[in-house]
Amino acid sequence: MLLETGVLVLNRVYQPIHITSVRRAFSLLYQGAAKAIDQEFQLFDFESWSALSVAVHDESVGTVGRRIRVPRVIVLMAYERMPKTRIRFSRFNIYARDENTCQYCGIRLPRVELNLDHVVPRSRGGATSWENVVCSCVPCNLKKGGRTPQEARMRLLRTPSRPRWTPLFRSATRRAFYSEWRPFISLADAAYWNAELLAQ
Repeated sequence: MLLETGVLVLNRVYQPIHITSVRRAFSLLYQGAAKAIDQEFQLFDFESWSALSVAVHDESVGTVGRRIRVPRVIVLMAYERMPKTRIRFSRFNIYARDENTCQYCGIRLPRVELNLDHVVPRSRGGATSWENVVCSCVPCNLKKGGRTPQEARMRLLRTPSRPRWTPLFRSATRRAFYSEWRPFISLADAAYWNAELLAQ
């Protein structure tokens, strides 16, 4: 459903902080708490955004009297802070980091068919940490048993590590990535748009 798709939320200084739904983005626009931003980096309040033509845009929602374009990026008007950048060590976040993929055989599975494996088994002093826990399918987990991957002659796809926070990581269940997000998500583009300009 279009109203539940993703909208990138920027703080007042154009740093990405969250991904919300189209429904919530419209609510923030209507309340005046946010403004929509287009590909030309122009800001629009609810009324001016509503007045834009939807003829050339596929993504729009209908209201009683008109259709309104779906914004893909909004800017909060009174919020400058960045959210906490520490990612909680949880089952959900390990699955998100490993993209629901067994880190031994590379098969991507529904979460209910995956479990977690300690690379260095707990019985051998392995820690329950970002650096020692990976997603594993049941057959690979059984094959590995209480051994290290080397002892079981299995190879990890990648070395497990603590993930870096991004607004996309927080919404790992949403696989869509919209082109309108790119200037704010890409570090190079973000640096370009947010760098302080010095007088010559």
